[in-house]
Amino acid sequence: MSSLGVNSYRFSISWSRILPKGIYGDVNPEGVNFYSKLIDALLLKGIEPFLTLTHYDIPQELEDRYGGWLSPKSQNDFTYFAETCFKQFGNRVKYWVTFNEPNIQAMSGYRFGTNPPSRCSTHFGNCSNGDSEREPFIAAHNMILSHAAAVHVYRTKYQKEQGGSIGIVLQALWHEPLSNSMADKAAAERARSFTLNWFLDPIIHGKYPAEMEDIAGSVLPKFSTSDQEKLNMALEFIGINHYTSYYVQDCINSSCEPGFGVSWTEGLYQQSSERTGVPIGESLPGTVDWINVYPQGMEKIVTYVMERYNNTPMFITENGYGFAENLETNTKETLHDDYRVKYMADYLDALLTAVRKGADVRSYFAWSLLDNFEWKYGYTVRFGLHQVDYATLKRSKKLSATWYKEFIEKHKGKVIIPQHNGEGFQY
Repeated sequence: MSSLGVNSYRFSISWSRILPKGIYGDVNPEGVNFYSKLIDALLLKGIEPFLTLTHYDIPQELEDRYGGWLSPKSQNDFTYFAETCFKQFGNRVKYWVTFNEPNIQAMSGYRFGTNPPSRCSTHFGNCSNGDSEREPFIAAHNMILSHAAAVHVYRTKYQKEQGGSIGIVLQALWHEPLSNSMADKAAAERARSFTLNWFLDPIIHGKYPAEMEDIAGSVLPKFSTSDQEKLNMALEFIGINHYTSYYVQDCINSSCEPGFGVSWTEGLYQQSSERTGVPIGESLPGTVDWINVYPQGMEKIVTYVMERYNNTPMFITENGYGFAENLETNTKETLHDDYRVKYMADYLDALLTAVRKGADVRSYFAWSLLDNFEWKYGYTVRFGLHQVDYATLKRSKKLSATWYKEFIEKHKGKVIIPQHNGEGFQY
């Protein structure tokens, strides 16, 4: 990291490493020591720790005792965990993220059952238990209130002394209307409301998006007056994980084939990578199946968040290119990842366009520093700027790492401050 010239590193805590039994057990000193040494090592190199409290995981003990995020008890447990971390690391950590992509966690864990705890209904996936039409909203509700509770504790007990800031990270796709019809434009807004705004609207405005209330109001949990008070702008920044974009078609006035987004609890839209057989973005070699290379999506989603949420400071907390491992590809080809360089250059250029429009973007984090274990893809997908030989753990710099280092050197210290002169923005 130091040789690349990056000045901040985003990493996630494993909740179970700190509190293996949650609120029901003791703090694990070995877990605390592991992260403490990491933080000290970063600071020694002049690299700012950017700490995420939970990245999809929850101690098994809490799942066994009360069903994890399906129980309001999870709110107290998460707050206790967060406060433990504030106490242990807050004297050195200035940037806190409560959750990484809770919108994905709610959908994958409780609607489709593809991620733990693998709960879903038969129509949505192959799970032994679950209710895909209700449980995602219950889990999301408890995550939202857990976030708000942790923010409240940080602001009232630690922020003044520690001087940090706290936010949340969401997966943020861009949804492009399939046509210029009003129906498809409304469908694209529903898609954004049932994925991104699902979490940000309550946290910032204290209520779920109108599009969700209109369609899924009967199953949406309600916020009490006390909840709404804690949810009043319960963050200092919004973390954006953006990789890809999709076309969206209306499924209220049109018939749609079965697929993602089509059901009423998802928003009644159909998501597609193509329009009349033409892909939404450029096809680069070896791209993982869920990434459509559409740099304009970066500009559009950042501008959308800027306009909807009063230009709350944003951090681009993930952006990168995943290469599906081909066992026949040799090391030389893997290291010469010009396709990743093109992806990053184009997306960063699109991000700069959004900044020039006035978006308050404070950072860009590339995903990822190293090839690593990519959840259900395991070691079959590589996102790293450095190749890892999994047999020997040898790390080798890819072309993208060299390019990124040069990019940082070229732009380091440059600040774009939009100034409105009545006709537009100047820089």
